[in-house]
Amino acid sequence: MSQPVQSKQHLNRNLSHKSVMNLCIASGKGGTGKTTIAVNLVLALGERAELMDCDVEEPNAHIFLRPEITHSKAITTPVPEVDFSLCTYCGQCAQICRFNAIAVVAKRVLLFEDLCHSCGGCSLVCPTKAITETTRELGLLESGHRDDIRFLSGRLRIGETMAPPLICAVRQAADPDKITIIDAPPGTSCPVIAAINGADFVVLVTEPTPFGLHDLKLAVEAVRLLGIPCGLVINRADIGNREVYAYAEEERLPILLSIPFERRIAELYSEGKTLVESLPEWQPAFVQLYEDIAALVRQKEALCVK
Repeated sequence: MSQPVQSKQHLNRNLSHKSVMNLCIASGKGGTGKTTIAVNLVLALGERAELMDCDVEEPNAHIFLRPEITHSKAITTPVPEVDFSLCTYCGQCAQICRFNAIAVVAKRVLLFEDLCHSCGGCSLVCPTKAITETTRELGLLESGHRDDIRFLSGRLRIGETMAPPLICAVRQAADPDKITIIDAPPGTSCPVIAAINGADFVVLVTEPTPFGLHDLKLAVEAVRLLGIPCGLVINRADIGNREVYAYAEEERLPILLSIPFERRIAELYSEGKTLVESLPEWQPAFVQLYEDIAALVRQKEALCVK
Protein backbone atom coordinates (compact mmCIF):
# COMPACT_ATOMS: atom_id res chain seq x y z
CA MET A 1 0.00 0.00 0.00
CA SER A 2 1.43 3.33 -1.06
CA GLN A 3 1.94 5.99 1.55
CA PRO A 4 0.62 9.55 1.32
CA VAL A 5 2.67 11.58 -1.13
CA GLN A 6 3.51 15.04 0.17
CA SER A 7 4.50 17.91 -2.08
CA LYS A 8 8.22 18.35 -2.72
CA GLN A 9 7.84 22.06 -2.10
CA HIS A 10 9.38 22.83 1.30
CA LEU A 11 7.35 25.31 3.32
CA ASN A 12 8.61 27.34 6.25
CA ARG A 13 7.50 25.34 9.30
CA ASN A 14 8.58 28.07 11.71
CA LEU A 15 5.94 30.57 10.63
CA SER A 16 3.24 31.14 13.21
CA HIS A 17 -0.28 30.96 11.79
CA LYS A 18 -3.87 31.73 12.62
CA SER A 19 -5.38 29.40 15.17
CA VAL A 20 -8.61 29.21 13.18
CA MET A 21 -9.23 29.51 9.47
CA ASN A 22 -11.95 29.04 6.90
CA LEU A 23 -10.75 26.46 4.40
CA CYS A 24 -12.84 25.65 1.34
CA ILE A 25 -12.47 22.33 -0.47
CA ALA A 26 -13.59 22.79 -4.07
CA SER A 27 -13.19 21.30 -7.53
CA GLY A 28 -13.81 22.31 -11.11
CA LYS A 29 -15.82 19.15 -11.72
CA GLY A 30 -17.70 16.54 -9.75
CA GLY A 31 -16.25 13.18 -8.87
CA THR A 32 -12.69 14.27 -8.12
CA GLY A 33 -12.81 13.37 -4.42
CA LYS A 34 -13.63 16.77 -2.94
CA THR A 35 -15.87 15.42 -0.18
CA THR A 36 -13.32 12.69 0.59
CA ILE A 37 -10.66 15.34 1.25
CA ALA A 38 -12.99 17.50 3.34
CA VAL A 39 -14.17 14.66 5.58
CA ASN A 40 -10.71 13.19 6.11
CA LEU A 41 -9.27 16.61 6.87
CA VAL A 42 -11.85 17.38 9.56
CA LEU A 43 -11.42 13.92 11.09
CA ALA A 44 -7.65 14.39 11.21
CA LEU A 45 -8.03 17.76 12.95
CA GLY A 46 -10.60 16.47 15.42
CA GLU A 47 -12.41 18.68 17.92
CA ARG A 48 -10.74 21.91 16.84
CA ALA A 49 -12.51 21.72 13.46
CA GLU A 50 -16.03 21.73 12.07
CA LEU A 51 -17.34 20.55 8.70
CA MET A 52 -19.85 22.43 6.58
CA ASP A 53 -21.44 20.56 3.69
CA CYS A 54 -22.33 23.42 1.34
CA ASP A 55 -23.03 21.15 -1.63
CA VAL A 56 -26.69 21.75 -0.84
CA GLU A 57 -28.10 20.25 -4.02
CA GLU A 58 -26.67 16.82 -3.23
CA PRO A 59 -25.07 16.81 0.25
CA ASN A 60 -23.22 13.57 1.00
CA ALA A 61 -20.57 14.38 3.60
CA HIS A 62 -22.83 12.85 6.27
CA ILE A 63 -22.46 9.45 4.60
CA PHE A 64 -18.76 9.38 5.51
CA LEU A 65 -18.72 11.44 8.70
CA ARG A 66 -21.84 9.74 10.15
CA PRO A 67 -22.84 12.60 12.49
CA GLU A 68 -25.79 12.63 14.84
CA ILE A 69 -28.14 15.35 13.56
CA THR A 70 -29.66 17.16 16.53
CA HIS A 71 -31.18 20.29 14.98
CA SER A 72 -32.97 21.11 11.74
CA LYS A 73 -34.07 24.60 10.75
CA ALA A 74 -36.02 25.79 7.72
CA ILE A 75 -34.24 28.54 5.76
CA THR A 76 -36.38 31.04 3.90
CA THR A 77 -35.82 33.93 1.52
CA PRO A 78 -37.90 37.09 0.97
CA VAL A 79 -40.18 37.22 -2.08
CA PRO A 80 -42.63 39.96 -3.14
CA GLU A 81 -46.30 40.00 -2.28
CA VAL A 82 -48.69 42.40 -4.04
CA ASP A 83 -51.63 44.19 -2.45
CA PHE A 84 -53.87 44.58 -5.48
CA SER A 85 -56.06 47.13 -3.71
CA LEU A 86 -53.07 49.53 -3.85
CA CYS A 87 -51.48 48.48 -7.16
CA THR A 88 -51.85 50.88 -10.13
CA TYR A 89 -50.17 48.48 -12.60
CA CYS A 90 -47.57 51.10 -13.48
CA GLY A 91 -44.99 48.44 -14.28
CA GLN A 92 -42.05 50.00 -12.41
CA CYS A 93 -41.53 46.77 -10.45
CA ALA A 94 -41.15 44.78 -13.67
CA GLN A 95 -38.77 47.36 -15.14
CA ILE A 96 -36.32 47.16 -12.25
CA CYS A 97 -36.29 43.35 -12.01
CA ARG A 98 -33.31 41.96 -13.93
CA PHE A 99 -34.40 38.38 -13.41
CA ASN A 100 -37.90 38.66 -14.89
CA ALA A 101 -39.41 37.48 -11.62
CA ILE A 102 -42.27 39.96 -11.86
CA ALA A 103 -44.30 41.06 -14.87
CA VAL A 104 -47.22 43.44 -15.38
CA VAL A 105 -49.65 42.50 -18.15
CA ALA A 106 -52.66 44.78 -18.57
CA LYS A 107 -54.38 44.66 -15.18
CA ARG A 108 -52.47 41.67 -13.88
CA VAL A 109 -49.22 41.28 -11.94
CA LEU A 110 -47.48 37.95 -12.48
CA LEU A 111 -45.00 36.71 -9.86
CA PHE A 112 -42.42 34.02 -10.61
CA GLU A 113 -41.01 33.26 -7.17
CA ASP A 114 -38.47 30.73 -8.43
CA LEU A 115 -36.75 33.48 -10.41
CA CYS A 116 -36.70 36.00 -7.56
CA HIS A 117 -33.25 36.86 -6.15
CA SER A 118 -34.72 38.65 -3.10
CA CYS A 119 -33.11 41.99 -3.89
CA GLY A 120 -36.13 44.00 -2.71
CA GLY A 121 -35.94 46.38 -5.66
CA CYS A 122 -39.58 45.96 -6.64
CA SER A 123 -40.84 47.06 -3.23
CA LEU A 124 -38.45 50.01 -3.19
CA VAL A 125 -39.64 51.49 -6.49
CA CYS A 126 -43.38 50.84 -6.04
CA PRO A 127 -44.91 54.35 -5.84
CA THR A 128 -48.02 53.18 -3.94
CA LYS A 129 -46.25 50.76 -1.56
CA ALA A 130 -48.36 47.94 -2.93
CA ILE A 131 -45.46 45.46 -2.74
CA THR A 132 -44.37 44.01 0.57
CA GLU A 133 -42.41 40.85 1.28
CA THR A 134 -43.36 37.37 2.34
CA THR A 135 -41.07 34.33 2.48
CA ARG A 136 -40.52 31.10 0.62
CA GLU A 137 -38.71 28.09 2.01
CA LEU A 138 -35.40 27.23 0.35
CA GLY A 139 -34.43 24.15 2.31
CA LEU A 140 -33.07 22.96 5.63
CA LEU A 141 -30.04 23.81 7.73
CA GLU A 142 -29.10 20.67 9.65
CA SER A 143 -26.56 20.56 12.46
CA GLY A 144 -25.13 17.98 14.80
CA HIS A 145 -21.92 16.34 15.96
CA ARG A 146 -19.65 13.42 15.32
CA ASP A 147 -17.99 12.97 18.71
CA ASP A 148 -16.46 16.44 19.30
CA ILE A 149 -16.59 17.47 15.64
CA ARG A 150 -19.35 19.95 14.78
CA PHE A 151 -21.22 19.29 11.53
CA LEU A 152 -23.51 21.56 9.50
CA SER A 153 -25.23 20.83 6.22
CA GLY A 154 -27.63 22.54 3.86
CA ARG A 155 -30.29 20.52 2.05
CA LEU A 156 -32.05 22.34 -0.80
CA ARG A 157 -35.78 21.80 -1.17
CA ILE A 158 -36.70 19.56 -4.11
CA GLY A 159 -37.47 21.75 -7.11
CA GLU A 160 -35.77 24.81 -5.61
CA THR A 161 -33.21 26.58 -7.81
CA MET A 162 -31.80 29.24 -5.48
CA ALA A 163 -28.90 27.52 -3.74
CA PRO A 164 -26.69 30.54 -2.82
CA PRO A 165 -28.92 31.95 -0.03
CA LEU A 166 -29.04 28.53 1.64
CA ILE A 167 -25.26 28.18 1.33
CA CYS A 168 -24.83 31.62 2.92
CA ALA A 169 -27.09 30.56 5.79
CA VAL A 170 -24.93 27.50 6.40
CA ARG A 171 -21.76 29.59 6.39
CA GLN A 172 -23.22 32.19 8.74
CA ALA A 173 -23.71 29.43 11.33
CA ALA A 174 -19.94 28.86 11.60
CA ASP A 175 -18.28 28.72 14.99
CA PRO A 176 -15.65 31.52 14.99
CA ASP A 177 -13.49 29.55 17.42
CA LYS A 178 -13.13 26.49 15.18
CA ILE A 179 -11.28 25.68 11.98
CA THR A 180 -14.08 25.61 9.41
CA ILE A 181 -13.79 23.11 6.58
CA ILE A 182 -16.25 23.97 3.79
CA ASP A 183 -17.22 21.28 1.31
CA ALA A 184 -18.21 23.37 -1.74
CA PRO A 185 -20.38 22.36 -4.68
CA PRO A 186 -18.48 21.27 -7.79
CA GLY A 187 -17.94 23.60 -10.74
CA THR A 188 -17.63 27.38 -10.95
CA SER A 189 -21.26 28.57 -10.83
CA CYS A 190 -22.96 30.92 -8.36
CA PRO A 191 -23.35 28.29 -5.59
CA VAL A 192 -19.60 27.65 -5.71
CA ILE A 193 -18.82 31.35 -5.39
CA ALA A 194 -21.17 31.58 -2.40
CA ALA A 195 -19.24 28.74 -0.72
CA ILE A 196 -15.78 30.05 -1.58
CA ASN A 197 -16.20 33.79 -1.02
CA GLY A 198 -14.48 34.96 2.16
CA ALA A 199 -12.47 31.80 2.70
CA ASP A 200 -8.84 32.10 3.81
CA PHE A 201 -7.69 29.38 1.42
CA VAL A 202 -9.18 27.15 -1.27
CA VAL A 203 -8.02 23.59 -1.81
CA LEU A 204 -8.80 22.56 -5.38
CA VAL A 205 -9.12 18.80 -5.78
CA THR A 206 -8.36 17.51 -9.26
CA GLU A 207 -7.26 14.44 -11.17
CA PRO A 208 -4.53 14.19 -13.83
CA THR A 209 -6.84 13.76 -16.83
CA PRO A 210 -7.74 16.08 -19.73
CA PHE A 211 -11.20 16.72 -18.24
CA GLY A 212 -9.67 17.30 -14.81
CA LEU A 213 -7.20 19.84 -16.21
CA HIS A 214 -9.83 21.68 -18.24
CA ASP A 215 -12.13 22.19 -15.27
CA LEU A 216 -9.23 22.91 -12.91
CA LYS A 217 -8.24 25.88 -15.07
CA LEU A 218 -11.76 27.30 -14.78
CA ALA A 219 -11.73 26.83 -11.01
CA VAL A 220 -8.34 28.50 -10.62
CA GLU A 221 -9.53 31.51 -12.62
CA ALA A 222 -12.63 31.84 -10.42
CA VAL A 223 -10.66 31.62 -7.18
CA ARG A 224 -8.10 34.15 -8.37
CA LEU A 225 -10.85 36.61 -9.32
CA LEU A 226 -11.89 36.48 -5.67
CA GLY A 227 -8.31 37.10 -4.56
CA ILE A 228 -8.08 33.94 -2.46
CA PRO A 229 -4.88 31.84 -2.32
CA CYS A 230 -5.23 28.25 -3.47
CA GLY A 231 -3.37 24.97 -3.77
CA LEU A 232 -3.97 21.54 -5.24
CA VAL A 233 -4.72 18.06 -4.02
CA ILE A 234 -4.32 15.52 -6.81
CA ASN A 235 -6.51 12.45 -6.43
CA ARG A 236 -5.92 9.21 -8.36
CA ALA A 237 -2.52 10.71 -8.99
CA ASP A 238 -1.04 7.88 -11.06
CA ILE A 239 -3.63 7.80 -13.85
CA GLY A 240 -3.88 9.99 -16.94
CA ASN A 241 -0.91 12.14 -17.88
CA ARG A 242 1.45 14.79 -16.50
CA GLU A 243 -0.31 17.85 -17.91
CA VAL A 244 -1.89 18.81 -14.56
CA TYR A 245 1.54 18.78 -12.94
CA ALA A 246 2.97 20.94 -15.74
CA TYR A 247 0.08 23.40 -15.34
CA ALA A 248 0.61 23.56 -11.58
CA GLU A 249 4.29 24.36 -12.08
CA GLU A 250 3.55 26.96 -14.75
CA GLU A 251 0.93 28.70 -12.59
CA ARG A 252 2.97 28.30 -9.39
CA LEU A 253 0.21 26.33 -7.70
CA PRO A 254 1.50 24.27 -4.75
CA ILE A 255 0.65 20.57 -4.87
CA LEU A 256 -0.13 19.95 -1.23
CA LEU A 257 -1.05 16.27 -1.33
CA SER A 258 -1.29 13.42 -3.83
CA ILE A 259 -3.48 10.36 -3.35
CA PRO A 260 -2.70 7.28 -5.47
CA PHE A 261 -5.18 5.29 -7.53
CA GLU A 262 -5.47 2.13 -5.44
CA ARG A 263 -8.06 -0.59 -5.14
CA ARG A 264 -8.09 -0.48 -1.32
CA ILE A 265 -8.82 3.25 -1.28
CA ALA A 266 -11.63 2.80 -3.81
CA GLU A 267 -13.09 -0.04 -1.75
CA LEU A 268 -13.13 2.13 1.38
CA TYR A 269 -14.91 4.90 -0.50
CA SER A 270 -17.54 2.51 -1.87
CA GLU A 271 -18.19 1.30 1.69
CA GLY A 272 -18.57 4.84 3.05
CA LYS A 273 -15.36 4.58 5.07
CA THR A 274 -12.60 7.15 5.51
CA LEU A 275 -8.85 6.98 4.98
CA VAL A 276 -7.79 8.40 8.34
CA GLU A 277 -9.94 5.90 10.27
CA SER A 278 -9.39 2.79 8.15
CA LEU A 279 -5.76 3.47 7.23
CA PRO A 280 -4.28 5.39 10.21
CA GLU A 281 -1.03 6.07 8.34
CA TRP A 282 -2.96 8.70 6.40
CA GLN A 283 -3.85 10.85 9.42
CA PRO A 284 -0.45 12.59 9.65
CA ALA A 285 -0.71 13.43 5.95
CA PHE A 286 -3.97 15.28 6.44
CA VAL A 287 -2.69 17.06 9.55
CA GLN A 288 0.33 18.11 7.50
CA LEU A 289 -1.99 19.27 4.74
CA TYR A 290 -3.54 21.72 7.18
CA GLU A 291 -0.15 22.86 8.48
CA ASP A 292 1.07 23.52 4.94
CA ILE A 293 -2.06 25.52 4.16
CA ALA A 294 -1.65 27.54 7.37
CA ALA A 295 1.93 28.33 6.43
CA LEU A 296 0.88 29.51 2.97
CA VAL A 297 -1.82 31.74 4.45
CA ARG A 298 0.68 33.19 6.89
CA GLN A 299 3.11 33.89 4.05
CA LYS A 300 0.42 35.77 2.14
CA GLU A 301 -0.45 37.80 5.23
CA ALA A 302 3.21 38.67 5.76
CA LEU A 303 3.46 39.94 2.18
CA CYS A 304 0.45 42.20 2.77
CA VAL A 305 1.94 43.84 5.87
CA LYS A 306 3.09 47.39 5.11
